[in-house]
Amino acid sequence: MTAVLDTTLGPALIGHLDAQLVSARRLLEAVLRQGQAIRAQDVESVIARVAEIQGEMERRGRLEADRNRLLEQAGAALGLPAHAVTLEALTSLLSPADATAAWQRSAELRGLLAEIAREHGINRALMRQELAFLDHLTRLMGAQPETGYRPPSEAGAPHPTATAPHASTLRTLDLKA
Repeated sequence: MTAVLDTTLGPALIGHLDAQLVSARRLLEAVLRQGQAIRAQDVESVIARVAEIQGEMERRGRLEADRNRLLEQAGAALGLPAHAVTLEALTSLLSPADATAAWQRSAELRGLLAEIAREHGINRALMRQELAFLDHLTRLMGAQPETGYRPPSEAGAPHPTATAPHASTLRTLDLKA
């Protein structure tokens, strides 16, 4: 199958990939700042970063609609459904310079998205750790039995509420003790 060179698709694709890169960089910055806020236990900043991330994800949703239009356009030129268009097939419609630029931007975008996923995974683990510790403290204050967090040194020891139900729990928070 020989595709006809499309002089409008190249600039549109390069522009779209540039917009994706800008968005991915903003998302990575927000995710990195969220990680810093989590580590600093700065609740307000964590919440602000979540709002930034949600806003960027909404913008990325619009970029996805643009991506689908580009794939439909390329698919029509290639005689393929949009979901079957690969970067290799798409770049066959472009000038060599546009194809090279598209490959470079696509590789950079994949790298950024992988870094975002990695950092987001770290943030999720940090949040789980913080929430488990909060759950632990809340249970200590309420004299409820532990279901989650227990420091490794206490894993084999009897539960404090089993030996002194209420006194040991309050003693944890007694600043004069």
